[in-house]
Amino acid sequence: MATNRFGQPVGPPVDARPARGPERATLRGRAVTLVPLDADEHAAALFQAANGGEKDRLWTYLADGPYADAAAFKAAIAAKAQSADPLFFAVLDNASGLAVGYQTLMRIDATHRAIEVGNVLYTPALQRTIGATEAQYLFAAYVFDELGFRRYEWKCNDLNAPSKRAAARLGFVFEGVFRQHMIVKGRSRDTAWFAMLDAEWPARRAAFERWLAPDNFDAAGRQKVSLTSLNRGPAA
Repeated sequence: MATNRFGQPVGPPVDARPARGPERATLRGRAVTLVPLDADEHAAALFQAANGGEKDRLWTYLADGPYADAAAFKAAIAAKAQSADPLFFAVLDNASGLAVGYQTLMRIDATHRAIEVGNVLYTPALQRTIGATEAQYLFAAYVFDELGFRRYEWKCNDLNAPSKRAAARLGFVFEGVFRQHMIVKGRSRDTAWFAMLDAEWPARRAAFERWLAPDNFDAAGRQKVSLTSLNRGPAA
């Protein structure tokens, strides 16, 4: 452990140059493409796919929604599209060209090189698909390989069990719960914190790329090796 001249323990030295901030870029994958969110281009498809009946459950742990009115939804998407932090990206299905979800890079701290993925809305057409995992891979690769961040965070309501399972599957490490962290839609929220570090990213990237490889899926599209097992390593 490093110490200063007084014998006090101190953290290891790091390159103090800031990260590059994310831009309204296009991130292309085989199954999906991430593009800057645009109300005229994406609101109609997202409104139909994410609101009404059982689809309203998609909004339970988000700060807004669900929406009963298409015009109000489009106005909300337009406001999101103008935001710089969080910075919204639509997830486009490459086969149909339609928006099937959105996600953001947020709490952008270029000085300390920390950034968070959040505001994730995946419609039923995207959930539990190769594209859903690829969308997360594209963000992580952008954050670490292109922008130079050293800490990539995932936070969610501690009651949101699917989100916590997703974080662990994707290779984020659980760091604890912030009690009474927020008030969302008039309800108290404890927040579960997860993170991935730059030193962990090479192994996580290899796991993502192995899982996403076409030969990891059979003719029916079923995975041969799970991402969870790949992130556990050879000894799993």
